[in-house]
Amino acid sequence: MATTDDSFNGLTEYCEDCDLETLHEVSVQIRTESTKEENAQFSREPYRVCECQRCGNRSSQRMNNA
Repeated sequence: MATTDDSFNGLTEYCEDCDLETLHEVSVQIRTESTKEENAQFSREPYRVCECQRCGNRSSQRMNNA
């Protein structure tokens, strides 16, 4: 689970690669999931993307599982 502390960005999370709680950059991206052009506007979904600032490991998770 993400926590806040006195670091610059303030978001620390557990990193499986580092096996430590490290500073992470977290953002939300809207991604198009459809490969068909005519349906692309209806297939956008939010993803939570986090990147470890120590090792660079990046992961994403779909936020809407409707």
